[in-house]
Amino acid sequence: MRALFLFVLIILYPVAALAGAKDRLIIKTRTGDAAFSVEIADTPEKRSLGLMYRTELAADAGMLFDFSQMAPVAMWMKNTFIPLDIVFINADGVIVNIVERAIPETLTPIQSRGPVLAVLELNGGTCARKGIRPGDKVLHPLFQDKGLTAPRSGVWPPPAWNTVAQKLPSP
Repeated sequence: MRALFLFVLIILYPVAALAGAKDRLIIKTRTGDAAFSVEIADTPEKRSLGLMYRTELAADAGMLFDFSQMAPVAMWMKNTFIPLDIVFINADGVIVNIVERAIPETLTPIQSRGPVLAVLELNGGTCARKGIRPGDKVLHPLFQDKGLTAPRSGVWPPPAWNTVAQKLPSP
C-alpha cells in the first residue's frame, strides 16, 4: 500500500500539477461557435509534457500551447496515447493549418505552415466533427492585442524554436 502511495505521490502528482487551470476558448467557424475548456501550456515544462501519458480527453477539452512569439513550430506525439487534432494559430487568433488525427506515439514532426503564436491540441476528429478549418478565428485572451509579427530572418528552425521541436530527432 505504501508503494502505491509513493508511486502516486512521486509520479502522478507532478503530472497533475503541471496540468494547471482551465480557460474557455471559442472557435468561430462558418457553421457556428465551438467552445472548449483548455489547459494552458505556457512554460517550457508544460509545453514539453503537453498531453503525454493521457489515456483520455473530454470531448470539449484541449490544451493551448503558448509560445510567446511568432515562429514556425513543430510538434510530435511521443508518449501521447490518444489521437489528436493539432491546430496551428497565428497571433491574430486565425487558424493557419490543422493536422487531423495525428497518430499516437509517433516521432514524425508535425509542422506549422508558417509562423504561429500558439498550438491547440484537441481530440482526434474534433475539427472535422465541428467544422473547424484554416481561416477560422480563435477567441481567447492570448490572441488579444499581441502586436506580434512573423520573424523576417527566414532561418529554419528559427533561434526561438520551441522546446518540443528542439528535442526532435534529426531526419
